[in-house]
Amino acid sequence: MIFFGTPGFAIPTLVALCRHGRQPVLVVTQPSRPSGRGRRLQEPPVASWAREQGIEVLQPENVRAEDFLHRLQKLDPSLAVVVAFGQIFPRALLELPAHGCINLHASLLPRYRGAAPIQAALIGGERRTGVTTMRMDEGLDTGPILLQEEVGITPDETAGELAERLASRGADLVIRTLEGLEQGVVKPRPQNDADATMARRLRRSDGIIDWSQSATMLYDLLRGVTPWPGLSTTLRGQPLKVLWGRPVAMDVAEDVPAGSFLGLRQERLVIRCGVATAFGIERLQRPGRKPVSAVDFSHGERLESGELLG
Repeated sequence: MIFFGTPGFAIPTLVALCRHGRQPVLVVTQPSRPSGRGRRLQEPPVASWAREQGIEVLQPENVRAEDFLHRLQKLDPSLAVVVAFGQIFPRALLELPAHGCINLHASLLPRYRGAAPIQAALIGGERRTGVTTMRMDEGLDTGPILLQEEVGITPDETAGELAERLASRGADLVIRTLEGLEQGVVKPRPQNDADATMARRLRRSDGIIDWSQSATMLYDLLRGVTPWPGLSTTLRGQPLKVLWGRPVAMDVAEDVPAGSFLGLRQERLVIRCGVATAFGIERLQRPGRKPVSAVDFSHGERLESGELLG
């Protein structure tokens, strides 16, 4: 078996495979990339974990490269398990393992195909999501479904927190999928493309607040972009990170512009949003400074009612 995966989300599956006597002969992950202010090369979490266990690691720039495919051919793998790897597989790679490539995806396919299904589910206001195992084909998360498990989303859950839960559930689902395939009790079933939705990779700009949206939509956005790229706005022309907050039930005048500071309420900075709603900021941060409470920020900045954010 060969394992393909890159971020921390993939590690629980790799751990489960090893614990169930299915340790891969090779782990394939993305190349190390510059990170942080010092721009030092940082190894992907999967690579670090695999090396600690003494498992061979490859980090190809492109899985379509002939030398990479030739090296895998020599291994004559029976199966490939793929979890959040980050590159599209060519047909040559999909057909290389004798029993194909099994992928774990963090949504209930065909909903939220693509790179950011967890974030998209939260931003979309979903109350339930899940994990899916599928047999990979040349499309983007279009292969036949093997097993699925539905998971409820808690009201205050962020993308980072939900990812941890789905990673654990997904690891168990992968093991059950492999056992079921071996026993002949798991049968692939095609996805209904008519029900498909997409979840593209997030950009930094996706976290910029549009105060004309409703407070509920902003709350869903906040949870979906936490921890990355984070929710942000501007005040007095300077960037401002909104670390946490939630909708506030109050009467809002129709003629007050969206983004207006309405005052402090229950230790929150209340901001006018779209459709006559209000959002209460609880924690926030100026770039290069420590996070502060809404009360401390208001006193430090001497905010005045009616000031505009964004």
